[in-house]
Amino acid sequence: MSSRIPLPYSPKVLKYFKNPKNLGPMENPTVEAMAGSPACGDMIRLYLRIADVGGEEVIKEATFESYGCAANIAAASVLTELIKGKTIKEAWKISWKEISDELGGLPPIKYHCSILAVGALKRAVRAYYGGKELPPWLPKELTAEERQTMEEEEMIERIYGRSPKMK
Repeated sequence: MSSRIPLPYSPKVLKYFKNPKNLGPMENPTVEAMAGSPACGDMIRLYLRIADVGGEEVIKEATFESYGCAANIAAASVLTELIKGKTIKEAWKISWKEISDELGGLPPIKYHCSILAVGALKRAVRAYYGGKELPPWLPKELTAEERQTMEEEEMIERIYGRSPKMK
């Protein structure tokens, strides 16, 4: 008998987990970025296709690959739905809390999944502007959410890096 207690996922998390939107790699994306750690398996790779629409940089298409749990897949899926059609500036403002709320809430132990989704988005935006002059709305320094993503990844590496290997 298992002593594991199932997590109380919302119906929306389960819906996106069972039928993720925008799943899979994108051929010839404008930019791609990853957040997460292979040590624990929670990883999100985000692909964006960005186009100039009337002088605005708009996310025309967004897809993802996710290696992880139901919350990880659902967070990445809902993120892609939220950012499609938005300008990069609008997408930049999306927070991990907004992702969690859009999913009907996540168990606290799974907040890191929405943090990683937003972290991948912020990395993709920075990669898009890599080598270009940054727009005035994009801070030169890392934001709190970007630092939080890095801290999550470092913590995962420390925890799982020290775990004994299963035989």
